[in-house]
Amino acid sequence: MSFLFYTVVGLLAATLGSLVGLGGGIVIVPALIYLGPYFVGQEISVSTAVGTSLAVLIFTAFSSTWAFHKQRKVDFRSGWLYFLTCGPGAMLGSYMTQFVDAKSFQLAFGIFMLVMAILLIIKDRLKPLSLKWPIQRTYTDVEGLVHTYGYGVLPALTIGLLVGIISGLFGIGGGSLFVPAMMILFRYPPHVATATSMFVIFLSSIMGTVTHLSLGEVDGWMVLGLAPSALVGGWLGAKIANALSSKKLMWVLRITFFVVAVRMISEAWK
Repeated sequence: MSFLFYTVVGLLAATLGSLVGLGGGIVIVPALIYLGPYFVGQEISVSTAVGTSLAVLIFTAFSSTWAFHKQRKVDFRSGWLYFLTCGPGAMLGSYMTQFVDAKSFQLAFGIFMLVMAILLIIKDRLKPLSLKWPIQRTYTDVEGLVHTYGYGVLPALTIGLLVGIISGLFGIGGGSLFVPAMMILFRYPPHVATATSMFVIFLSSIMGTVTHLSLGEVDGWMVLGLAPSALVGGWLGAKIANALSSKKLMWVLRITFFVVAVRMISEAWK
């Protein structure tokens, strides 16, 4: 039963995470905490769920990044810039996990996801920033439309640090903040934001996992159970994302964030 549980959770988490650029932690962490006692036969602490999730994200993000790279959607130049602060931030957030109790974690996680969902829902009504970023890039999508986006070094490094801390603390890869920030602040096309987010998640997950390992918060057997299907899911999510239009991808993001937010907040208040 536990083998089937790991396979389903790993595949679902990685497919959805790769599809929207989150990394899959929004599925793995709640699944281990809420369903672990029934399918694994033991209670799984918040810190272990987060550490294990972050370790599995290495496999998910690698598989997804490789698939997106073949589609030429990963902006490696900006990705490496984000990682300069995202990597150390992931280690700091991972260290902080040991001081957070379950209820506080659920409430903070839920509120964070709800804010992200609202930002994406009102995104189309927000006025574009008039600021012209010093670094400008272009991307031509499958429909032949040319998208122009840009960013500044200091804002990118700041966002990278915040995302890294959240990534290590919640074990979700940080894409739930990266993707909206890239799209709203820097005008990244959804597909480029998703692909680049997965690349940064891959790098920062490695550093965050090292910290969790040092604290004894990674269950190796769970990682082995989740990783194989996560590798497949990471590839599958990237393939599905390539077939979706930008509008459809946006709605997947909005619905995913909102459902997870409601679930986590409701559990915290019980």
